[in-house]
Amino acid sequence: MNSSNITIAGRNVRSSHHRPGLLPAAVTAVRWLARKIGERRNRNALMELSDDQLKDIGLSRGQTESDVHVYSRY
Repeated sequence: MNSSNITIAGRNVRSSHHRPGLLPAAVTAVRWLARKIGERRNRNALMELSDDQLKDIGLSRGQTESDVHVYSRY
């Protein structure tokens, strides 16, 4: 545990490096947004491929239109 005791004006205050706050929430939001932008970019790239190109990589047109298949995490 990364915490330290600090004495301020006669009081013993414990500080911690794991405080919830605005910065972690903002970082989480930016990461989520970046992931969604990447997913959209990938989906758009797949939609531009011809049926023959999709077949070469083992996908069908129906699979590329399904967000569940394209973005599922195995």
